[in-house]
Amino acid sequence: MLIGKLSSGVLRVLTPLGPRYIRPTFSQRLYLLWIFRHFDLLPLQVLSSRQQHLIDSLCAEQRFVSPAQDNGIVDSPVLGTVERRPPVEVEAQSAKAGARTAEAPLGGVHQRL
Repeated sequence: MLIGKLSSGVLRVLTPLGPRYIRPTFSQRLYLLWIFRHFDLLPLQVLSSRQQHLIDSLCAEQRFVSPAQDNGIVDSPVLGTVERRPPVEVEAQSAKAGARTAEAPLGGVHQRL
């Protein structure tokens, strides 16, 4: 399986629009195998800045592969999957309510030191 990934593996990138598949070069496939040596799925935020730069440059090159194409990804093994989704925004109102709860007194209980 390792030889198959090195020769024709693709990177799966999960985006808000759905999964995208990228066919990297041999040296990029080798590095991606190293990145995904312990995990099949990683969020972009846990990668180092160098690794994030590689993923960003692969997405910017737009070498996406479609499963419907001849020589597409139907038989290609997946090197790994990167979650490239926007971070979830917390509403400002919820954050303020949580801060007020944390600052509230403990119901008149006094502690002596």
